[in-house]
Amino acid sequence: MKIEQIYTGCLAQGAYYIESNGEVAIIDPLREVQQYIDKATANNAKIKYIFETHFHADFVSGHVTLAEKTGAKIIYGPNANPTFDAHIAQDNEVFHLGEITLTCLHTPGHTMESSCYLLKDKNGKDYALFSGDTLFLGDVGRPDLAQKAADMTQEDLAGILFDSLRTKVMSLADDVIVYPAHGAGSACGKNLSKETVGSIGDQKATNYALRADMTKEEFIKEVTDGLLPPPAYFPMNVKFNKEGYQNVETIISEAKAFDAKTFEIVANETDALILDVRHQDDFEKGHIPKSIFIGIDGQFAPWVGALILDYKQPILLVTPVGRENETITRLARVGYDATLGYLSGGFETWKKAGLDYDTVTSVSAETLEDVLKQAQNDTKELAVFDVRKPGEYEAEHIVDVPSTPLDFLNNHLAEFPKENDFYLHCAGGYRSMIAASIVKARGYHNVINVLGGFSAIKKTGIKTTNFVCPSTLK
Repeated sequence: MKIEQIYTGCLAQGAYYIESNGEVAIIDPLREVQQYIDKATANNAKIKYIFETHFHADFVSGHVTLAEKTGAKIIYGPNANPTFDAHIAQDNEVFHLGEITLTCLHTPGHTMESSCYLLKDKNGKDYALFSGDTLFLGDVGRPDLAQKAADMTQEDLAGILFDSLRTKVMSLADDVIVYPAHGAGSACGKNLSKETVGSIGDQKATNYALRADMTKEEFIKEVTDGLLPPPAYFPMNVKFNKEGYQNVETIISEAKAFDAKTFEIVANETDALILDVRHQDDFEKGHIPKSIFIGIDGQFAPWVGALILDYKQPILLVTPVGRENETITRLARVGYDATLGYLSGGFETWKKAGLDYDTVTSVSAETLEDVLKQAQNDTKELAVFDVRKPGEYEAEHIVDVPSTPLDFLNNHLAEFPKENDFYLHCAGGYRSMIAASIVKARGYHNVINVLGGFSAIKKTGIKTTNFVCPSTLK
């Protein structure tokens, strides 16, 4: 028996390759599926099953393409209603894979079709639980995503999740390994561990939602407390996962390489969004006017999903040379398939063509400290905005600086001064550069980025506090 976790950091997502006696099961595959096929081929094995723990909201799964390429059967738990051919398992239905079995445990609550898969070894012993979004390490799946589809409140779903965990998960032996679908950084939970593999016993001892003496009422309150609104792209990904989608290889093949002049013409004629995915330092030094920065080496896909609201929006890419196909693929992972093409040769091609470009003004945290002191001496207000998440802001922030989370930046545009300089900071510089690119594209060229973000600010004498003024959190 072989179990391999294939973890994708930018999505904080774990897919699984399970092999026994020449037969393979894939659990929650990514949209680009060739890696699973190659792995099975190298091991002289055949992919038999594709298990889906639920209709994912945060990424487009590869189940449809993988089934088309291999003939493997797609398996969902009870209540699933895909439009493509799939086997809808019954609760406790057993699937044989070589010398081992996988049992479908219906665990509704995160969504109504959510299911875990319990792997038993060749001796019939419970060995591992592939827990999907039902159980994470340190947390459980958020119960607010399926409200409209299930015609229930988040409290209703949380109550169902409580029962699922108590009857199907916590009853397992402590030594059963837990393989979750996500880790820290995923928007599918609020308290996920950085670890990606654990055990039932560890979770009983450390997971706040699995306390033995916890009442259902306490569970509902704690699980629903502090949930941020889900990213706007989640419903679109659920739709793709239910109804199918285009092969990502086709999307890559149809994207064109444009020289600088053609790139400019296509951008003007199509009203495409120019997405620059280079490092923030490179974007700062020079970028195509009105382009948006979301760096490929940060939390790329989730920020694309949170900030580009129309998944059908035509996109033109500026990437590091050699990373064009990677960028197209990573956009497609979260359902953004309308990539028209990319700037051949990268940004240097644009500069060599003599075309106009823009820059971002940045200052150090020490300079910000000096500017703040001078403004205080002159009894002038200085506009500084914190684009981190509300939880980060609540933990500590600059005195009198409002919370303007990047996720909802468009709701705060009216607060930015149109003439005087204003400053943006995040934790380390990635998100503030995204924010700076957005406000510059909206015509605010008086924006200044703070290098190093709050990590650098804390090393200065700038006063900070953990006091939260409710009026600043919107």
